[in-house]
Amino acid sequence: MDIHHPFRSFEAKQEYLTHYDNLAKQWPTPSQTRMVSTSFGQTFMRIQGPAAGQPLMLLPGDTETSLSWSPVIEALSNAYRTFAIDLIYDNGRSVSSREISNPHDFVDWLDELTNELGLEHLNLMGYSYGGWQAALYALSHPDRIRRLVLLAPAATVLSPGPWLLARAIVYHFLPFRLVASNYFYWYGPDAVRNKPVRKRIDEMVEEDLLARRCFRKRKFVLPTRLTDADWESLRVPTLFLAGENERTYPARQAMQRLHQVAPQVEVKIAAHTDHYLLLVNPDWVVQSTLRFLQS
Repeated sequence: MDIHHPFRSFEAKQEYLTHYDNLAKQWPTPSQTRMVSTSFGQTFMRIQGPAAGQPLMLLPGDTETSLSWSPVIEALSNAYRTFAIDLIYDNGRSVSSREISNPHDFVDWLDELTNELGLEHLNLMGYSYGGWQAALYALSHPDRIRRLVLLAPAATVLSPGPWLLARAIVYHFLPFRLVASNYFYWYGPDAVRNKPVRKRIDEMVEEDLLARRCFRKRKFVLPTRLTDADWESLRVPTLFLAGENERTYPARQAMQRLHQVAPQVEVKIAAHTDHYLLLVNPDWVVQSTLRFLQS
């Protein structure tokens, strides 16, 4: 691999990491950073909270990074030893050394990561694409997970509808500001009605365009819908959180399916909230999560 992998060039690497490090200055709580080696590459993370606290690993959404947890990290790390991850084979400071080609690769990567960190019994929280990965890991290694929090997980409960797939295809193949803005705004109807949050969405659009300019193209592994048997076999105490205006799938339908096939899963739906729960309704996310983890 060349010295600027996974970026397109040395200049692209410098441009992206300068922006990333400037954004990281807004991280609200002092933390240590660490690179952890796995067979899939180097995984970057931010670690903070009491050393003796229960571990809580945080997985961000697709194209997002550990910094997406900024609105809630201070509250979560007051009581827990938090590990905010830059996903392998995605944007951020993690550096992949091999392609992620199927869902099980994510499970293997997470297992190697928890082994390297020495985490035997952790709480796992994933948002969007990271929520799907967290669910897969809990199914494969239930003995390692104390509690699981799924925050608007991609697919996982219901398959995305054709309206989302059509928009996602246009967004993926037309990397222009107007297209990206329309996609992000459609995904966050509640976010764009709030002026400060809309400003953050606009910043996310610029970050997305920057990452697409700077990183080489990578294969995207589509998130999957878990089967009835998967949900019925899930023995890890699980909390499912979503906004009533979730665009990936109708939140109420997701709740109905979970009540039918996995009544052991606790489900909470937030009013006036879309896919960007961490931006639109961070207090609700924190309160729901801490109550669940501490119960």
